[in-house]
This record gives sequence, structure tokens and C-alpha cells, in this order.
Amino acid sequence: MKNCPYCKINVGGNLKKCPFCQSRLVGEDDEKYFPTQLKLKFQSLFYKMQLFFVWILIISALGVDFMFHLPLGPYKGFHWSLLVLMWLLAFEYSIIHIFKKGMDASRILSITVVIVAIMVCITAYYFGFLRFVLQWVMPIVVMCTIIANFILSLVDKSGNAMVYLLTDLLIGIVPYLVCFALKKNCPIEWMICLLVSFVIFVGAIIF
Repeated sequence: MKNCPYCKINVGGNLKKCPFCQSRLVGEDDEKYFPTQLKLKFQSLFYKMQLFFVWILIISALGVDFMFHLPLGPYKGFHWSLLVLMWLLAFEYSIIHIFKKGMDASRILSITVVIVAIMVCITAYYFGFLRFVLQWVMPIVVMCTIIANFILSLVDKSGNAMVYLLTDLLIGIVPYLVCFALKKNCPIEWMICLLVSFVIFVGAIIF
């Protein structure tokens, strides 16, 4: 059994450091008290590796943009590295939610879709095709999310079907409410999303 020469305590297992003062233990290892969590170790390694590569991309983009002033195609005077920074931070935020315990698939999917939608709109605004994105791309993304939530509600056996249903309704209603608050006519594409969300809601309740 190992012991700490400073705290004067015996420590079982195969710990390397004292749990109180973090000093190096002396003595022989005992049998492990707890099994090795290989899945958690793999997840931790994957998270550290992707975080390292994300920071490499962030530093490289900022350096190339601000130090060498290399423009992105015809867009001169536009700091494209800030968009790269926002996309990578959004990606990292999504990864954190994927690894977070207690997060169901519906919440992860919805949060990821919202983050991606915001980033796509910001990018489209700077490149001048925001109208096209709002009118065509976003409705397609929303409808795919609604259908995915419907499938997850049928597959998930944990009893969280209502979460998926309410998420679908919320995703379908919010764009319509925004148009109503701004006193603008809701585009037909978003009206279709609203109808699809209600159809999926009824279908999920029936099945």
C-alpha cells in the first residue's frame, strides 16, 4: 500500500498522488479500486485533439488575415478570419453540448440547428445573399429538423416523445410569430414549415 510522507496517511489503489496535498505517493501499488473508463478516456482524447486543431485553425486564420492581409477572393478590406473564428467557436459550442451528460438527442439537434442557422445568416449577410438564405435555405433546414425530431420521437424509447413534439411545434411557430411581430407577410415557405410542424405533431401523437 502506498502512503503520503507529508499527510501521514495510507492510500490504497494505484494512485500516483496524494488526494489531499497532491504530493507523490511512495510505496507499492495495490489492486485498482475502480475499473478503467475506456470510453471516457477516448472521448477526452478526441475532445482534446479536436480542440487543438480548432485553435490551430483559429490562430492560422487570424495570422493570415491580419498579419499578411490576404483577401478572400474579391472581398478586399473584409476580415474573413472573424467569420472563421465565429464558425469554429460555434462548432466548439456544439461539441460541448454533444459531450454534455443528460442532453437528449432533440435538444442537441435543436441547439446545433439554431447555432448553424445563426452562423449561416451572419455569413450570408456579409456575402450578400441573406435574402436567398432566409427564403429558401432556412425553411429547408427547419423542415429537415422537424422530420428528424419526428423520427427521433419514434425511435427514442426513454419516454421523452413530448420533448420532440414540443420542439417541432416551437421550431415551426417561431418564424411565423417573428413575421407577425414585424407586421410582415409570412413567406409561403415558412407557412409550409408551420403546416408540416402541425402535421408531424398530430402524426407523432397518433403513432
